[in-house]
Amino acid sequence: MADADRTLQVTAMPGSTVIAEHETLTDAVERHRRERPDAVVYRRRRAGDEHPAGSWTPVTAAEYAEAVDALARGLLAAGLNPGDRVALLSRTRYEWTWIDYALWHAGLVSVPIYETSSTEQIAWILADSTPSAVIVETSEHARRLAELADATVCPRTIWTIENGDLEELAAAGRSATASDDGDRLTQARSTLRASSLATLVYTSGTTGRPRGCMLTHRNLLFAARSAIESLPELFHEKTSALLFLPLAHVFAREIEVACLEAAVPVGHCPDTSRLPGDLASFRPTLLLAVPYLLEKVFWFAARKAERQGTGWLFQASVRTAEQASRGPLTLGVRIRRGIFDALVYRRIRSALGGSVEFVVSGGAPLAPHLGHFFRGAGIPVLEGWGLTETTAAATVNRPTATKIGSVGVPMCGTEVGRTPEGELLVRGPHVFSGYWRDEPATREVLDAEGWLHTGDLGEIDADGFVTITGRRREIIVTAGGKNVAPAALENRLVSHPLIAQCVVLGDRRPYVTALITLDPEAVEEWKTKVGKPASLTLADLADDPDLLGELQAAVDEANQAVSRAESIRRFRVLPVQFTQDGGQLTPTLKVRRDVIASQFAEEIDALYRPMKAPPS
Repeated sequence: MADADRTLQVTAMPGSTVIAEHETLTDAVERHRRERPDAVVYRRRRAGDEHPAGSWTPVTAAEYAEAVDALARGLLAAGLNPGDRVALLSRTRYEWTWIDYALWHAGLVSVPIYETSSTEQIAWILADSTPSAVIVETSEHARRLAELADATVCPRTIWTIENGDLEELAAAGRSATASDDGDRLTQARSTLRASSLATLVYTSGTTGRPRGCMLTHRNLLFAARSAIESLPELFHEKTSALLFLPLAHVFAREIEVACLEAAVPVGHCPDTSRLPGDLASFRPTLLLAVPYLLEKVFWFAARKAERQGTGWLFQASVRTAEQASRGPLTLGVRIRRGIFDALVYRRIRSALGGSVEFVVSGGAPLAPHLGHFFRGAGIPVLEGWGLTETTAAATVNRPTATKIGSVGVPMCGTEVGRTPEGELLVRGPHVFSGYWRDEPATREVLDAEGWLHTGDLGEIDADGFVTITGRRREIIVTAGGKNVAPAALENRLVSHPLIAQCVVLGDRRPYVTALITLDPEAVEEWKTKVGKPASLTLADLADDPDLLGELQAAVDEANQAVSRAESIRRFRVLPVQFTQDGGQLTPTLKVRRDVIASQFAEEIDALYRPMKAPPS
């Protein structure tokens, strides 16, 4: 592999972050308790609050440390031992973070499970990780676990957050301290090293069974401190963050750790239907988001303007924001931007709480025109890229160095390589130690020189900025031998307001096709705009010539980005949505192509039957 190393195109960002072997994730809790006990590290909602002003209760570093200690002692008193695994099935809430750090303090290993997971998915993770106990959020979650009657799959010990079980454990932990049994916690913490396993984070399983990524204390600590070093503008003394993305995903988890390392106050929003109210009352300066949310914010503003008869004004503001973002910032652009700031941009910033300084986006690409719009509107979106195996971010755009359309440059202390075939590789202390109980799979992705073979395809420009072009395993090879990266077409099509999801097809087929699902809200607006009966359903519109004409125009525009052999020749509108419950989406909203190919086999086959006018 040494020879192979010399064939790599490599870009790297130096960094000062070094994690000593004695350091662990528990250190930040103790450090803040000792050095800044009155610092507010969390703000939590009072039970039953419905967005009244001032409804966030501060939690100081001293209070949090005491709570973590008590729960950690309670877990040990309940019979758990350092090294045991504990599964956690819950939405993003304060208790999630409390549990996470209590498990680490007790020398335990957390196994997050998405609360949207199916019973089958839960059973697989429990069977694979063999936890000693499970903590769930609700009685309904506990009921679902009860369906897994086999004791070898589901542990007998199940604690429920909303039943008060955590408070009982913490009370038992305080009693253990009072009876001089608290030394068990000190002993448990003393077993930890930076190389100790901290968590098993299961991949989303787009290509088969999810695999447990073994992330150590060093992995998470380095990723968090590298984020602070790489993005100091995001972690200053006035920063606050509202987390609503699933903490079962490594992206939110990395920021959870980084915020505590930097003593940045964090709030949690477990119910995204309450997100607008939580944003308004919490007023975060830092948001984590996925492109889908930003697309929703944009199209909601556009549709509202259309309904109010000011669509022309909104479109003019879009053009001005893009001009301001792309530059040069002429006097005319400055003046127009000032006008539209008062009329449009300020309202969009208000929808995000009014104080957001930066949005960090990951998980999927954001359409470049939206990146330019948000930056021009005063809401810089910093796109990054990473995997569970890299403990989230490997690259990110900086506030002072952004190329919209790219995923930025390497994080501090990270190397990114590109093979002659276009695959991106990552090396650094945040790269995971391997897949849980799957050495063959680990050897497939981790080589002897420490490079992680990501499976993502990309480009590295002369300035070190990385652009993702597709997935190696998702490359379509047509019957004519043409390699097609579906992401290039899919990302362009889903930026169209009518299109919710798109899956490009064509592997071993004569030409490229696509399945398209529609955005119900956008369709309602479109029906009103073009005079279609309101009673028409998505199924009714699947073959509507006017709708198909609009979609064909979007396909034609997307096809301009690829060669003729790679272009979409035919598409089919589905009268349904891809969902997690339907099995077509992972918990991180990535499409499961094998599931879609199986469930919609008839529709796909129809795209390759002879037509009256076959594609040229």
